[in-house]
Amino acid sequence: MNRLNYKGYFGTIEYSESDNCFYGKVLGMNRDRITYEGESATELLDDFKGAIDIYLEHCQTKGIKPEKSYNDILDIRISSDIRNRIAKYIENHGTSINSFIRDSIERRLESV
Repeated sequence: MNRLNYKGYFGTIEYSESDNCFYGKVLGMNRDRITYEGESATELLDDFKGAIDIYLEHCQTKGIKPEKSYNDILDIRISSDIRNRIAKYIENHGTSINSFIRDSIERRLESV
């Protein structure tokens, strides 16, 4: 399993050797950021589900429409060099990888 899925929200699974823990973030969130962590796979999954539940409860309490995670998953295979260049770009421009890819595709399709 390389992605977590709960109530239609998808999350990453990462590992930090220096902290000796798993961590991740919910994918496709542009307005809100949801992160989670755990020292084991079970703790990671529990914290992921708890973070989603807290987020949904917060949105309901505030009368806010919850932002949704990806509806579909699009797998693309790119070199690690390109991935690293994209990561630097999105960090420097305060955007998400999803927005970067969508905008890049839209710009390319405008010329078709």
